[in-house]
Amino acid sequence: MEIEGGQKPKENLQVFGHKEGAKTLENIVRYANKIGIEYITVYAFSTENWKRAEEEVKALMLLFQTYLDDYSKRADTENIKVKIIGNISELSDRMQSSIKNCMERTKNNTGITFNICLNYGGRDEIVKAVRKIGEDIKNNDLDPEDITEGIISNNLYTKGQPDPDLLIRTSGELRLSNFLPWQLVYSEFVFMDKNWPDFSNEDLDEAILEYQKRTRKFGAN
Repeated sequence: MEIEGGQKPKENLQVFGHKEGAKTLENIVRYANKIGIEYITVYAFSTENWKRAEEEVKALMLLFQTYLDDYSKRADTENIKVKIIGNISELSDRMQSSIKNCMERTKNNTGITFNICLNYGGRDEIVKAVRKIGEDIKNNDLDPEDITEGIISNNLYTKGQPDPDLLIRTSGELRLSNFLPWQLVYSEFVFMDKNWPDFSNEDLDEAILEYQKRTRKFGAN
């Protein structure tokens, strides 16, 4: 459906943008796997995104479900391991089923680990980690004096994964937006004034080259 001037309605334009972004994402993950990147994490839907217009949220959830059901087959063929990180308990039963099926199908793949942050919030992740640690203390399985950074990391969604080396932020935004606040403390940041659907393999190469020019000191001096 089109309106005067040949433009699509606002809702359709938003959905179109999300679909184009999904195509870009699949291409970038495939390319990252090809060049030997071991982990890639994308912010698909935040805990704050529920505040968006109801029609957009419904369209996004339908897109996510269709994408997961379809993509799990291609990811498995391409040796990609898919992990969904976030509070999936608040999603629909059908969505949770799609998530579990996708992760189960790709769990033994040995290529890149593709983390999709879905209903994810960085502060919410830390709160849940603190609650888990609190339960261990309550059950006498842990002394408060023994809490370390490692214990906190092992109670996050990214347990067992290294912290990201590089954060790429597109669309000209200069903020984290509640994305991996614990994990990104020593990551290098690259900001690009380009919308995500237009992001290319060459842009990823450019960001990696910029990262390789930097000297990481981890607070040493």
